[in-house]
Amino acid sequence: MKKTALIISAILMLVSGVSVSAQENLDPECIKYLSYYKEYYKQKSYDQALPSWRKAFSICPSKTRETVYTEGASLYRYLINKNRNNVIAKESYIDTLLMLHDMRAENYPKSKVTALNNKGLDMINYIQDDNKAIFEGCSAIIEANGAATKPQIFLFNLNAAVALYQEGSLGTEDVLEIYENAISNLEKIVAAAPTESNIKVKNDVENIFISSHVADCDNLIALFGPRYEADPQNLDLATKIVKMMGTTEGCTDNDLFLNAVTTMHSQNPTYISAYNLFKLNSSRGQYEKAVAFMEEAIASPDSDSSTDGQYYYELAAYAIKSGKVAKAYESALKAAELFPEYEGKAYMICATAWGALSCQGDEIARRAPYWVAVDYLNKAKAADPALAEEASSLVSQYAKYYPQTADAFMYGYQDGQSYTVACNGMRATTTVRTQK
Repeated sequence: MKKTALIISAILMLVSGVSVSAQENLDPECIKYLSYYKEYYKQKSYDQALPSWRKAFSICPSKTRETVYTEGASLYRYLINKNRNNVIAKESYIDTLLMLHDMRAENYPKSKVTALNNKGLDMINYIQDDNKAIFEGCSAIIEANGAATKPQIFLFNLNAAVALYQEGSLGTEDVLEIYENAISNLEKIVAAAPTESNIKVKNDVENIFISSHVADCDNLIALFGPRYEADPQNLDLATKIVKMMGTTEGCTDNDLFLNAVTTMHSQNPTYISAYNLFKLNSSRGQYEKAVAFMEEAIASPDSDSSTDGQYYYELAAYAIKSGKVAKAYESALKAAELFPEYEGKAYMICATAWGALSCQGDEIARRAPYWVAVDYLNKAKAADPALAEEASSLVSQYAKYYPQTADAFMYGYQDGQSYTVACNGMRATTTVRTQK
């Protein structure tokens, strides 16, 4: 009598969770087997629950109750683990488990995303050594769920794609598209939920792609070169090219990458993209273009004074390396003003610029730039004691080129006198010094 009461109670609880329309059409046998399996399931007596669950699943309408699918999935995970050494049975149970996810997604649209994600995770956990099945299954889930896909599914989808590529079943462009889609969605996921786990998956996807060597530079140029030439103003295409080539080792020193970055900058200019174009053009010896982009970056209202100071220092260093001493001097002075951390180094560039000058005029005019160079070396030492040894060494070298005391006297100058140097567009006031 007590057992009967429990069963009736269970049936009432079950029916209360079913819609009115479903209740009207439920077969009593359906209700009975639902209640039977449910009681055993709650007690975790899965072997006893399975016969009644199977009977309920076979005779009840597909939209009777969503838990038929979720609890059925738990029962089949139990069977898979129980039969892990029985390959044939295990594969059959895996097929049923995946089918349950599909049926849940079909019959309960509001749970479709969750059902498909669970399917993907179960595929990852239970399907072994079948890259084709994992790839096709994960690809379908990603297509349906987009950025709502569980991050791990993107990872295993790409991993399977790379394996198929290595077997010759997928082409380079296929894997590139899979990677692009994965990164695009993972960036959205990380932006919405920047958890350590999500960030790790995104990094793992990037590392798998890079280590796969699917996209070596030659492949990328061959793939994207014609597409870029056909549509050079396509911002989406240019962005893809920059992302791909930027994450491929040794693939930024080529015309395609430079042109794609230029396209991005022309349509969406920022001080950062201008700075990147300075770096790219300077590395290729394009002095005028490089300087123009750096000046654009500095002029941007979005860059702060500290950033501008750093940029001026880089510009000064590049200009002095390129033999453009006036530009180097001008930029180094601004760097010293805006970026105190590099003040000493900036003054070292000023000294180098003055020391490299070749001026016209009399003996004093030709040697006077060395006085200015030493002035800046002394400033460098004062600003940054770490530069003292190097600066002192250079002072000794430049002092060798001071004029003789007699020569200076002949031209009407003596030690300690003020002297203004104007040469090659540069101008400074210094102090007369002679060799002792």
